[in-house]
Amino acid sequence: MGKLLEELGINWKLLLSQAVNFLILLFVLKTFVYKPVLSIIEKRKKKIEEGLAKSEEADLRLKDVDNICKDSLKKAEKESTALVEAAQARAKAKEQEMLKKAEDHHKELMEKAQLAAQKQREESEEEVIKNASDIVKRIIAKTVDLSPAKIDEALIKKAALEIKNGK
Repeated sequence: MGKLLEELGINWKLLLSQAVNFLILLFVLKTFVYKPVLSIIEKRKKKIEEGLAKSEEADLRLKDVDNICKDSLKKAEKESTALVEAAQARAKAKEQEMLKKAEDHHKELMEKAQLAAQKQREESEEEVIKNASDIVKRIIAKTVDLSPAKIDEALIKKAALEIKNGK
């Protein structure tokens, strides 16, 4: 076999030394390079997996926050709708109250106007009766030639009332 290797141009000593060098280099590389590189790769793989897990967790939280936000918006919308409806109800009640007050005020003014008209009518009637009494006194005084002081007041008032009542 040594002859065969020599005929092929292979130096078995050199081949053996290169094999030993290769094994030493393989051992050194495996011990000092391959294991640390594998360790670094493993750490990076774990970090990537953690990042992916955190990303998925963040997506889930984001979805939860989005759902909470939507629920809050729906709740706020319902509350605002309820507030608007309550405000409209209060406005209607206030409108009814104001209409009632205006109607009551109108009735009160009408009553006051009627009372004032009634009072004015009564005052006018009293004045008419007074004027009529004076006229009746003068007429009676002229017809009977008596002094106005001697004419009976009761008779004049009775006559004025009869005139007033239309008798």
